[in-house]
Order: sequence, then structure tokens, then C-alpha cells
Amino acid sequence: MSFKSGFVAIVGRPNAGKSTLLNALVGHKVAIVSPVAQTTRNRIRGYLHRDDAQIVLIDTPGFIRRQSALGRYMMDELQQALDGIDILALIVDASRPFGPGDIAALDRASAFHGKRFLLLNKIDAIAKEKLLPLMQAYGERLEFAEIIPISARDADGLPLLVNKMVEYLPEGPPYFPADEYTDQPERVLAAEIVREKVLHHTREEVPHGVAVLVDNFEEGEKLVRILATVMVEREGHKGIVIGKGGAVLKAIGTEARRELEKLLGVKIFLELHVKVQHNWRENPALVRELDWRRQFEQQTEE
Repeated sequence: MSFKSGFVAIVGRPNAGKSTLLNALVGHKVAIVSPVAQTTRNRIRGYLHRDDAQIVLIDTPGFIRRQSALGRYMMDELQQALDGIDILALIVDASRPFGPGDIAALDRASAFHGKRFLLLNKIDAIAKEKLLPLMQAYGERLEFAEIIPISARDADGLPLLVNKMVEYLPEGPPYFPADEYTDQPERVLAAEIVREKVLHHTREEVPHGVAVLVDNFEEGEKLVRILATVMVEREGHKGIVIGKGGAVLKAIGTEARRELEKLLGVKIFLELHVKVQHNWRENPALVRELDWRRQFEQQTEE
């Protein structure tokens, strides 16, 4: 039996369900999930292993405008994710009315000249009779190799999606070992889990201005010590993240620690600090600190 392998980039508008789909397909929590737009800031790889294939799935930031240093960084991450891929999977929220944002997403997808899939997500939230007209509406605007209705949350349609992906991938050996499921270092995953908890506990005006940097990640045989900084843009945001008597920050830390212990399989000591860095999203140097690949390369060189 021949073996197939290749790269699939998952693209789309913010909140279309890209990260939920990645986690569902990989079978592990690889990307954080939040109802807040622009949650994903880096391209994230997850590996789906089968006896006959390996699919390297790439989660990407949602399509946004390049209005800040952070926005430009996110769109650069998206562009780099498309280099050398075999399939572009455009995921859309089928429960929302078709509008200008969807047209813009189709325009972006049209720039890719390889195999394109259209994934109509959140079909659990719409009537079945609305699916066919929606499929026709998208198909008339752009040619897709496959149009597949799915529910990433409920895993509806995902077995068909995986089979179709494998069908279009080229023959070749696996790119990564079978016991690996992501390219993210554990310290990066720790920062993202903390940020996810911040997003869940803070008001709407805070999330876009929040970043988490791991200052120290010390691995022991039975304990991992993590020191991390939650970076916000305004003094008012700092108070919101900390909460009255430190209650919010304590809840964030407790939830993040418990989830990390499950993910990493070891005891975690997690210490969090909140720091105000005014307009950090406009600071290219600070935005580059979020690029863990750059940091990893620098550490390797040292």
C-alpha cells in the first residue's frame, strides 16, 4: 500500500472555526480556542497520523487588515503558511449570512492556484435545506476541488474530510515521527494556554491588547516551573486582568496550571505577573518576541 503525505493550510475569517478544526483533526489540543476574534496569531502545525498517510495541518491567523505591527506580523504568518502547501482549505461559518467578508476571503483564496477545499463549518447551527444554496453560491464564485459541510465542534463530516484530503495528497514518506503531534515547543504552548485563560476571564476591550511571554521554563523530573508575564496595553487593562484582590489572575493561573498538567503529564508551578507595555501592538520589536520560531533559532545559534 502506498503512503501519502503533504501539507494542508486552514484559512478563513476570524472565528470561522480554524483552531477548533485543527484540534479535532489532530486529536490533541494544539491551538487555543476563544470566541474572541484574532485569537490565533502564529501559524501552528498539527500532525494527523494514519496508517496510510500523514497530513500536516497548518492553522493560520484569520484574514485581517495590516493596520498595526501585530496585524502585519499575523498576515506575514498567514502568507508563510501557504508556501509549499498541497491543499488550501478555506473554512467559513455557514451559520452567518454570506457577506462582504466572505467575498474578501474568496478573493484571497483565489490567489492560491493549487487544490482548494471549501469547508462549510457549523452546519449544526443551520437548517439542512440551506446548505445546497450556500454551496452553490460559493461554488459559483470560485472553483473548489471539494466542498464539504462540517461541524468542527461535533466532528460531523470530519472522516469524509480526512479521506478527501488523503485522496489529493501526493505519495511520499512521513515528514514527522508518529509520536509527535505539533511543532510547538512546550513553553510556547504554556504561553498560549495562559493567554486563552486571560481571554476567557476578561472583558471585550482587553483581549486584542494581551500577549503572554514565558520568562522562564525550568523542567525538572517531577515538576516544571514556569514564570510568565501577561502583557497589556493600558493601566486599566492591568486592573481587569488582576481583578479585585487578585481574584481574576488567580483564576487564570489555576485554570492554566490544571490544563498544562493534563497536557504535559507533570506537576506545574506557574507564576504570573502582569505588565503594562503601552501600544505594544505597534512596536515591531515587541511583536517579534511573539515569534517563537525566531527565538528558537536564536537559542540554537547561541
